[in-house]
Amino acid sequence: MNDITKDAAQAERSLLAALLEDSRLYHTGKDYLDLLEFVSRLRNFAPFNAMLLRIQKPGLTYAASAWDWRTRFNRTIKEGARPLLILWPFAPVALVYDVLDTEGADLPADVAETFHATGVVTQQTIDDFFWLLSRRGIDAKHLQSGDAHAGMIEVIEHSTDKRRRGKYKMRINSTHPLNVQFVTLAHELGHLFLGHLGPDKHLKIAQRPYRHLDQQELEAESLAYLVCRRHGVKSKSESYLADYVDRNTTVGTIDLDAILKAAGQVETLLGIAAETLFEPKKKRFIEEEAG
Repeated sequence: MNDITKDAAQAERSLLAALLEDSRLYHTGKDYLDLLEFVSRLRNFAPFNAMLLRIQKPGLTYAASAWDWRTRFNRTIKEGARPLLILWPFAPVALVYDVLDTEGADLPADVAETFHATGVVTQQTIDDFFWLLSRRGIDAKHLQSGDAHAGMIEVIEHSTDKRRRGKYKMRINSTHPLNVQFVTLAHELGHLFLGHLGPDKHLKIAQRPYRHLDQQELEAESLAYLVCRRHGVKSKSESYLADYVDRNTTVGTIDLDAILKAAGQVETLLGIAAETLFEPKKKRFIEEEAG
């Protein structure tokens, strides 16, 4: 990364940090859990963009592009409606609209029902995830172990060139139920994409300051909660985070920017990324949205 790119990235993080500070979205433990809950519900946007929408319009339940409302839902934008902004690849921003600013046909059940389950974990699901991971240099396999050991991930070789894959070893306890295996897989990928194992140019994992082990676990559990909940799977992360909220009335060290972006990367890698449709000329970039 050259100096200009570094300066731009630092400026972006400074701006986002100020935005989060001014919005006061998660200054208490309960606020933090509420924000994760909101991002989990708004599944048709990448986690980071869902947060941007929460900042702009607290209480939002669903949003989509004008194209999406018209072509998928047979609804139009009300006159005078104010658009909301999200980040979009290869363009500064894209415009979307709150469901309350649209009119037309009735909404389908998976939009009208906020917590509609979108995913079921099967053995084929896990096998497909393992195959996708292998394509990115992550050797994921099952391992029979005691109930207290869910899984692990470790680095074999970092990637210092974006054209060359690194090498990682992941093991998931095969004796656990499939839903638990999915949670474990998301948690371990959280450690990877949150930079806890170090930077990786091929996977676009940036160098981050050292985080204490407790902080690493909180970040990985937060990511697992987001990925699993957005896929319709409940996890032990919920009780872990609830306990964190009980023990912490204020929040000071959580890097929400990193958690949300990493969650988007994990969803994209596993092929379960969000999808909000825009005009056809932009649709080819949809798989990059979570990045």
